[in-house]
Amino acid sequence: MTTASTTEHAIGGGVPRQRTGIAAILHDSWVIARRNLRRMMRIPEIVVFGLMQPVMFVLLFSYVMGGAIQIPGTQASQDAYIQFLMAGIFAQTVTFAVAGASAGIAEDMTKGLVDRFRSLPMTRSAVLVGRTLADLVQTAFILLVLALVALLVGWRIHDGIWQALGAFGLLLLLGYAFSWIGALIGLSVRSPEAATSAGLIWLFPLTFISNAFVPISSMPGWLQPIAYWNPFSATVQACRDLFGNQVGPVDEAWPMQHAVPVSIVWSLVIMALFSWLSVRKYRSAAG
Repeated sequence: MTTASTTEHAIGGGVPRQRTGIAAILHDSWVIARRNLRRMMRIPEIVVFGLMQPVMFVLLFSYVMGGAIQIPGTQASQDAYIQFLMAGIFAQTVTFAVAGASAGIAEDMTKGLVDRFRSLPMTRSAVLVGRTLADLVQTAFILLVLALVALLVGWRIHDGIWQALGAFGLLLLLGYAFSWIGALIGLSVRSPEAATSAGLIWLFPLTFISNAFVPISSMPGWLQPIAYWNPFSATVQACRDLFGNQVGPVDEAWPMQHAVPVSIVWSLVIMALFSWLSVRKYRSAAG
């Protein structure tokens, strides 16, 4: 679909320019993303409270449970568990951003902002693309601060900066893919409160039935295949490989042996599916 765009003039100020096709989508998405980033800067509590939960997870798991959990092939120790844990905490942090995306879109729906966007000469997908891109920037900042906290409690990168940057790239890719799930949830519920609950309730089994906090080999036999093929597990294992944080033997399951490509494929599939569903939901609501 080709459309002319004067969105920046309508909601962001400036001189309108006619754009069509991909240029219109990119421009309109950037305008919406900038609008959401400005809102985050005006309300820093959004970022502060977004940081509190992952930091508490790091401290509680490290100092309360770290000395009690033994990784196969090692002795129970706080340092070994911190190296094992941090990839899981990073992945949990980027996926839990789903709740914020869900609540933000639901709030825009209830306040009539989305209806206003629909009335503007802009591409339909730009509202969702812009929102998810703004959430990605916020997630990247939270991930940076969390990495600094992890370094303070003893976590280390062992395989070089470029490998580590690749791991953070996988984390952001997973977070962006999951933000589209949040977008669909936000469009499907009637209030921000419901969106927050719906955005979190399914994440707890997803993150805990994985290799994030305990080795999958410690789970019941019938549960292990679910955990191995969990997209969350693939990203966690890929990050451990790239950070050089592998503690104990690597699981012999195929997804764990090929964690990096499996992680990329899972994220791209989730992104493609839920972005299509979200835009379709938005268009049907607009109609």
